[in-house]
Amino acid sequence: MEQSCHSGTDVHEDHASARKSSHSQETKNNLISRLNRIEGQIRGIKGLIDKDTYCDDVLNQIAAAQSALNSVGKLLLEHHMNSCVIDRIREGDHEVVKELMVTMNKLIK
Repeated sequence: MEQSCHSGTDVHEDHASARKSSHSQETKNNLISRLNRIEGQIRGIKGLIDKDTYCDDVLNQIAAAQSALNSVGKLLLEHHMNSCVIDRIREGDHEVVKELMVTMNKLIK
């Protein structure tokens, strides 16, 4: 599970857009597969609404999609912490801790 993060040095890009992650193909495939399933769930929810499905049934499907998306977020966060965050701390960039806290607060809302 080789992963790393890279910071670009192009002066025409802002800091956030210049950063890149490098995930293994296995990790990318896993994340994309999960997101494809979630995309299908969302299409299904739209169909339920279009068919006037009972609200509680639609809400249960929304909860399932939210849970699946949260799982993708947790997986990506785990990989981020084990690669990008560790790499940046080793490089002496401790600002990454503040960045991580902001991101985690967004994920756990």
